[in-house]
Parts: sequence; C-alpha cells; structure tokens
Amino acid sequence: MQNIKIIKIGGNVVNDTTVLHAFLKDFANLESPKILIHGGGVLATTLAEKLAIKQTIIDGRRITDAATLDIATMVYAGSINKNIVATLQAMDCNAVGLSGADGNLILGHKRVSSPIDYGFVGDIDTVNTNFLQILIENGFLPIVCPIIHDGTGQLLNTNADTIASEIAVSLSKIYNVDLLFCFEKLGVLQDVNDENSIIENLDFELFGNLKSKKLIANGMIPKLHNGFLALEKGVQSVSICHAKNINHQNNFIGTKLSL
Repeated sequence: MQNIKIIKIGGNVVNDTTVLHAFLKDFANLESPKILIHGGGVLATTLAEKLAIKQTIIDGRRITDAATLDIATMVYAGSINKNIVATLQAMDCNAVGLSGADGNLILGHKRVSSPIDYGFVGDIDTVNTNFLQILIENGFLPIVCPIIHDGTGQLLNTNADTIASEIAVSLSKIYNVDLLFCFEKLGVLQDVNDENSIIENLDFELFGNLKSKKLIANGMIPKLHNGFLALEKGVQSVSICHAKNINHQNNFIGTKLSL
C-alpha cells in the first residue's frame, strides 16, 4: 500500500503567523500524499472574549453553546482554514479547504448530554474515505477544519485531534498511515516546564500512570486517547512533536506512541 502522512496542527502554532508560515513551508515540502487537519482553539477563545461570550473547557474539550458554535465556524472553517489554503497555494500546493459538511466528509451526531452537556459538540459516525481518496488521487491537498455536520443541517464542533485520528483510521484501510500531532512543544513532556523532559516512547500503561499523577492533563489527554485509539485500529504509526520537526524523519525529536 502507498504511504500517506496525516498531520494535525494546533496549539499556539496556529495563533502565531510566523511559526505557522514556517510550518506550512515544511509541510509543503513533504512528499505527497498528505492531509492537514488544524485546530485553532486559542483564536476562537480570543474572539469569544472580545465578544464577551463565556468559554468553558473541560479536560481539553470546549463546551459549545449556539454562540460559541458560530464563533467556532467563523474561526475554524473561515479565517484559519482559508488563510492556510491561500498560503499553501502560494507554495504551489493545490490545497482545498474542507469542513465535515463539504462533500459529506464527516458525518456525526450531537454528543449525549450526560454526564456533561457539551452543547453543539459532535461525535463522529462516518468519514467519507472515497471522497478523500478522489481528492488525493487527483492531486488535491485536503485541509480539514474541526467542524462536522449531522446530516440534518446542523453543524457541530468536534475536537481536531479526534478528526485527525478518525481520518487516519478510515484511510488505514487503503494506505499505510503515519499520523503526527504537531504543536508548540517538543513532544509529550514529563514536566511541562522542562523542554528536555521529552518522553521519547510512550505506551498506554505509562500514559495511564502519568495521567493519574496529573503529569499529563488538559488538552494532551484527548490527543493521546485519540493517538492510542488510532494505533489500535490499524494506523501504522502515531507521533507527537514540535511543528518545526515534521521533516526530521531520520533524526526524529518527539514522542512515539506504542500499545
């Protein structure tokens, strides 16, 4: 099977124009096929604060009321997605920006409101693998934002790490998939204040131990849950690294997950 890289970019990288541009330059130089999934929670939170719309995040997941959904859609599917697409077009990459509603790419349902009511947050049911394959085989570069739909006209906000994992799993049936989660840290750190405390190899048991000691918390929890799930369901490799290190395949700096 052909190899494909699926890269999720998030954290403060998306919020920093200079860092994001440098990442996109490296991303553009990666061999195809490849897919980029992006978050943008920092920018969404900033806009919400400007509009005096209170934001609540539990274990790295955003509570999404109707007003927050509007903000998420504007920021994720609008400004961030289209600026990334335009930047990549300037780098001779034929990028196409997508939400889950485009081409029926990602269909989901509103998360059950017990024990926590997350509002208009979606859980994924299906990924349109055939649509992605058509785009890839015709030379397009999919850029996917974390907005999906439920098939009845309702948009839903979904964790970008989850989208990256689900797309990786769906494509693992037809490609050898390498999934990378990239952000502003060098990898999973045993001490968030010490950049040299990278955990180079992280298995599920160690993850559980570090989580119980609260050494892994907040947004890293869903990222790692999604990474381990992807490995369980057939994804070839899952890594977590700094956005500047996506091209360092022979001298990888970051965290590799294993079951």
